[in-house]
Amino acid sequence: MTQDPSATRASAPRPFGRLLTAMVTPFSADGALDLDGAGKLAGHLVDEQGADAVVVNGTTGESPTTTDAEKEALIRAVVEAVGDRALVVAGVGTNDTRHTAELAATAQKAGAHGLLVVTPYYNKPPQAGLLRHFTAVADATDLPVMVYDIPHRAGVPIATETLVRLADHERIVAVKDAKADLTATSWVLSRTGLAYYCGDDALALPALSIGAVGLVGTSTHFTGALAKRMIEAYDRGDVDEALALHRRLLPLFTGIFRTQGTILVKAGLAQRGLPAGPVRPPLVDATEAEIDQLRSDCADAGLELR
Repeated sequence: MTQDPSATRASAPRPFGRLLTAMVTPFSADGALDLDGAGKLAGHLVDEQGADAVVVNGTTGESPTTTDAEKEALIRAVVEAVGDRALVVAGVGTNDTRHTAELAATAQKAGAHGLLVVTPYYNKPPQAGLLRHFTAVADATDLPVMVYDIPHRAGVPIATETLVRLADHERIVAVKDAKADLTATSWVLSRTGLAYYCGDDALALPALSIGAVGLVGTSTHFTGALAKRMIEAYDRGDVDEALALHRRLLPLFTGIFRTQGTILVKAGLAQRGLPAGPVRPPLVDATEAEIDQLRSDCADAGLELR
């Protein structure tokens, strides 16, 4: 008997839900951590934008410029705000395995429901080093781990064979895939039970077509409700609706990255009166011209930036 593909998609394991948003970290005007704002923003992402989970302390959250104490406080604030109705995934990745394991343990104590662990960046470890790194971090807690494969920022891809070996670890359950290599992704999906979450907003629909289960988005600070509708439409086999939503949202899926994504997300949130604040150096705040372009991109996607 031929299995209904939509039934297969609907029953696929989704350890972190369908839609995750990589949340920016709100700061006050003087650059201090805004914990009240973080709780309010997380609530907006969950209650208004449909996020099943929020990722805190990721690179979109300016993790390179926040202290370990700030990271812990942020997890606690977001867990308190939305942890009863959404998952809180803590970014803990660094290019130091020991430090990453320490951050992972702290995240568990702070109440995080899962971990996002990016490929160690800049030092370009070999695949044996990546295997050792991710395994050591997964061994450091009891939390499920999402490995983050983003070679254009980390400097090295996670090879297919490495991902296949990582899938043997009981707590390594998912991948945030920002490699933009659908062939490599297909091979991993054909050989493992890893849940793949697209890490590139504009590639979410193509990724779903080869077996991904969801999106970890940046533009989803604004597009979340519609992006989730796109995923749900594809899951139930309504490819036409999913494609229509993909095409509608494409101007913002891509436009949010006209400059570094955090910069434009914070600018857009400020325009909407939501907690955001400035970025920390070495990032710089959006220019008026960039905000005008973001407003135009939102309009092209049928959304208002106000």
